[in-house]
Amino acid sequence: MATTRTAHTVWNGDLMSGAGNTTLDSSGLGNFDVTWKARAEAAEGKTSPEELIAAAHSACFSMAFSHALAQAGHTPEEVNTKADVTFEPGTGITGSHLTLNARVPGISEEDFQRIAEEAKTGCPVSAALTGIKITLDATLSA
Repeated sequence: MATTRTAHTVWNGDLMSGAGNTTLDSSGLGNFDVTWKARAEAAEGKTSPEELIAAAHSACFSMAFSHALAQAGHTPEEVNTKADVTFEPGTGITGSHLTLNARVPGISEEDFQRIAEEAKTGCPVSAALTGIKITLDATLSA
């Protein structure tokens, strides 16, 4: 069964001096202020489309990785994924770098790395981001 999630943004003013507010409608979890300055310079308590994409990418990858581990007969104790999404004004979003630290008892380093790479390409958000470079650093913690 397909699901649809909804968010909306209200923007006032021009790009450079205007501001907006993004609301997570489906979950009702919050409203987030957005500005061009927060996107192209310092966040200063506001978010950007890239930060929201980073949140989606880190969550999706963590879920895909956990599922792939289970299919291989491993249960992770913890999966910690950070996504760094890069935006270059005038160019756009240029990449997403995933940093994975995970505790997975009984898995070899080789299997860990293979499953992490498979999750990187198999994650639905990664599939949606095929127009950018996606990289991964994966660390198996003791």
